[in-house]
Amino acid sequence: MARSDLKPTLVMGARGSVGRFVLQRLLAEGVPVRASARRPEPGRFPDGVEVFAADLTDPASLLPAFEGAGQVFLYANHEGVNGVVEAARAAGVGRIVLLSSGSVVHPTSAGNAITERHRQVEAAFAANSDVRVVPIRPLVLATNALGWAHQIRAAGSVALYRPDALTAPIHERDVAAVACAALTGAPEPVVSGLLTGPARISQRGQVAAIGRAVGRRIRVKELSREAAMRRFSRFFRGWEAEAVLRFLDDAAAGNSPATSTVAEILGRPAIGFDAWALDHADDFR
Repeated sequence: MARSDLKPTLVMGARGSVGRFVLQRLLAEGVPVRASARRPEPGRFPDGVEVFAADLTDPASLLPAFEGAGQVFLYANHEGVNGVVEAARAAGVGRIVLLSSGSVVHPTSAGNAITERHRQVEAAFAANSDVRVVPIRPLVLATNALGWAHQIRAAGSVALYRPDALTAPIHERDVAAVACAALTGAPEPVVSGLLTGPARISQRGQVAAIGRAVGRRIRVKELSREAAMRRFSRFFRGWEAEAVLRFLDDAAAGNSPATSTVAEILGRPAIGFDAWALDHADDFR
């Protein structure tokens, strides 16, 4: 049963890959919640949840959603962070749980352009002493593999740069569970630690896991760095594409770890990639 004496928690991006699980889990725990999305659609949210149209890059849209909220879960857009800080201060929000990146606390990621943008966002929030900010820091999201779905569905193959680079992708359910732990009072140094899945697995191994989940063999074609840059530049700005390739180069050098942070916070092992692939099998069929 919901605690009526608590101010509601606002879950921004509540239809997103992480936000929707944050919303579900808080509701299951009886935490009073409200939700927001850029363009809320009727019937897309649980009954009884107050829903706001809010855009992180539009401060005026944030004030109604923030007003009366005790805390907020969000993924901050670099371009709108100052407006978010001002809106949170004006509304009297007490705490923000910020979905950031593990690269901020990962030594060999320093200097990567994407890492530094996350670092700047964290710094902008930390500079505001009126609002307590708790960053959540997953290093590699398992949902990144959804970027392969079109190739796999269309051709039964996928072209990858550094296919044998090892990372420990984290299931979005685990990211959401850690965020909920932060929202419900888990110790901050622990919940802000480097978040990963339970074990390292290569990109080639991830493709094999997806193949097992969908019941078909999926071929892997290795891309050169130049070919990968051309491919990524079709979807990202040039500096973003270069940053992604640098992350993969770093992983190929053995610098992408698996940590026990999820187990320490949740009291159970992190969800492995095989389970993630089964959860998302329909995306690849």
